[in-house]
Amino acid sequence: MIRLSKSIIGEKEANEVKRILLDDGYLGMGAEVGKFESDIADYLGVSFDNVVCVNTGTSALHLAVEAVVEKDFEVLVPSFTFLSSYQAISAAGAIPVSCDVHEDTLSIDLEDAEKRITHKSKAIMVVHYASNVANIDKVYEFAKKHNLRVIEDAAHAFGCTHKNKKIGSFGDIVCFSFDGIKNITSGEGGAIVTNDAHVLSIVKDARLLAIEKDSDKRYNGQRSWDFDVKRQGYRYHMSNIFAAIGRVQLSRLDSEFGPKRIELLKLYQVLLGSNQNVVFQKHEQDAYIIPHIVSVRILNNQRDGLKDELEKEKIPTGIHYKPNHLLTYYKTDYNLPVTEKVYKEIITLPLHPEISTSDVENICKIINNYLN
Repeated sequence: MIRLSKSIIGEKEANEVKRILLDDGYLGMGAEVGKFESDIADYLGVSFDNVVCVNTGTSALHLAVEAVVEKDFEVLVPSFTFLSSYQAISAAGAIPVSCDVHEDTLSIDLEDAEKRITHKSKAIMVVHYASNVANIDKVYEFAKKHNLRVIEDAAHAFGCTHKNKKIGSFGDIVCFSFDGIKNITSGEGGAIVTNDAHVLSIVKDARLLAIEKDSDKRYNGQRSWDFDVKRQGYRYHMSNIFAAIGRVQLSRLDSEFGPKRIELLKLYQVLLGSNQNVVFQKHEQDAYIIPHIVSVRILNNQRDGLKDELEKEKIPTGIHYKPNHLLTYYKTDYNLPVTEKVYKEIITLPLHPEISTSDVENICKIINNYLN
């Protein structure tokens, strides 16, 4: 049966985990995490000190928000994102302010966001939905104009570029996810990338229960015994086991995973591109996109019927995502018309490196037959 998404793990990853279990013997945060951070830094072209690995992408977002936004202050964020973006904001004691998106790119609508700015606005969280880095320059211009910090939820965008610069190699604070189905996985995991020394100091300590300066000792297989704590901390550190998986995955991204994902997205676009009832997300032309998901909009109220038809053929689909402003905990007293419209049309099609071209051809044949 075709999978909607899937972890692609092989012997190399298994052997590295075995090495940590049997040869290294230290399963918590140690030297392997430091090596993974170094590998990521080399890949992005940033300093080793600028990368902090944590246990999930949500943890990365949480620590990023907590580092730059005081409690009860506000973060502008598109409602059309996974719940983790919102949970990270509220977990930090901040307030997520729901904003609409552009219908073509599904990126945050800055005109709508500007209407929602108050004296309590401290940051904007831009979401690279489906690996799309559209409008990122305009986001930074907007943030500068309104004196806001920028937190990039780049959970979908590891390996992508903007103007030949990798996401994470520039910008304010960039957060990645390495969970099981992302462009690369470490089993579970995430990373914060920034050149802000103050933020780095906070998040490095906060991931280890806020024990000051404990990271360097962990890299050397040691622990702090006589220490001080001056703020709230969390057990958000990455384990050596996960780091070992992540290091192998990173080595496979540009040679295996990235090209295959790109190939499959292009095939979907070719086979469905002439269907007037299917709308693909618009990407900026000077970006290199490694697609995490393939989400398309199905027009004329045919999405749910198509979803049922594909399920009958044992082809799973998803809906990424239910808008957060419709959830009880984050419900707004205002509408976001584009987000609500897109939510009724969006469907996610199978995508991962083990899907074959014949699988995609069959999926597209069913879609075209149904919609025509």
